Amino acid sequence: MKVTGVETILLDNIAPFRGGRQWLFIRLFTDEGITGLGERPTGHTPDLTSQIALLHDLVGRFVVGHSPFEIEAIWQRVYASNHDYRHPSLYGTPALSAIEMALWDIVGKAAGQPVYNLLGGRCHDKLRAYAYMPTEGVWDDPTKAGEIAQKLVEEGNTACKIDPFMPYFPLPRDFPLKTIKHAAKIFAAIRDAVGDELEIGIGTHGQFSTAGAIRVAKVFEEYHPFWFEEPVPPENVDEMARVAAHTSIPIATGERLVTIYEFAELLEKQAAQIIQLDVGQCGGILESKKIASIAEAHYAMIAPHMYVGPVAAAAAVQVDTCSPNFLIQEYNGDTLHNDIFVEPVRFENGFIEPPTTPGLGIELDDDVVARQLVSRQSS
Repeated sequence: MKVTGVETILLDNIAPFRGGRQWLFIRLFTDEGITGLGERPTGHTPDLTSQIALLHDLVGRFVVGHSPFEIEAIWQRVYASNHDYRHPSLYGTPALSAIEMALWDIVGKAAGQPVYNLLGGRCHDKLRAYAYMPTEGVWDDPTKAGEIAQKLVEEGNTACKIDPFMPYFPLPRDFPLKTIKHAAKIFAAIRDAVGDELEIGIGTHGQFSTAGAIRVAKVFEEYHPFWFEEPVPPENVDEMARVAAHTSIPIATGERLVTIYEFAELLEKQAAQIIQLDVGQCGGILESKKIASIAEAHYAMIAPHMYVGPVAAAAAVQVDTCSPNFLIQEYNGDTLHNDIFVEPVRFENGFIEPPTTPGLGIELDDDVVARQLVSRQSS
């Protein structure tokens, strides 16, 4: 079997635009008629023209004419052949991730197995998931957080994340003690309402200086947060490690890191205990499995990031299912995430059910694709 070509499919998302205002999928074709889906996460990327061109260029130069089973060799060729690409970045690596997950989709279909069965098999029958807690009105009246938490628990959820500090930018910066303690009232209201029934992660985006992050952690420790996410900007691992050494709250990070090389440094320096790799950005399914294994050797857990479209989300589910150190999966699905597939990924009562069908376990609904289509290009 050989890869014969690629198609990029750009779709408009719907409000509230979870996973980006547009989704960029790829479909790889083979000479045996088996196709594979992948996704280049878009997030807040305003112009995807260069990414579409990059995907066609990479597939044409490094993938077409090769067996889809040569995943490791293809990955290394894409990553290392160009001087500018052998450097972890959020420009080239997500495109490589899209290609790699499409190859796995083909391989799984050819083998008649879900991808996780080809990476060690199922470790988890269901996957615990979390989502952002709605924050409308919470800052003005922290008691509303308790009401929202109660509803989440009633719906079957066991964990959520909330961003208690606004605005995000500029970074890094610090907040006065009065602001920190007001934010802590949100956590206090949640604990008063639901006790220990709901884990609460502190969501930040590298907002603090080292000293500011340590100060925040000290105030929040009494509420036993699930984690403190990206307390400082992720590029200085030593400073994140300094925060980790000064708090009992587990540090979580990883959504802006790519390849095993960046994650290896993070773990070796004990900068985080919860690894939020993004399967659609860090290098794909096999690279995610390698990162999970490095984390396992450091007794760290994985809680994959999922601000992505539905194809990359399906790829994350495959990694979660076969990783013994899986902790929890971010889940930001909505109506279109479900409608875009013939059989959607099943999410119910705070858990995701891994699919049992071959490959990534997904198939695009052509009618929905046609309705949301912006552009389609083949090469």
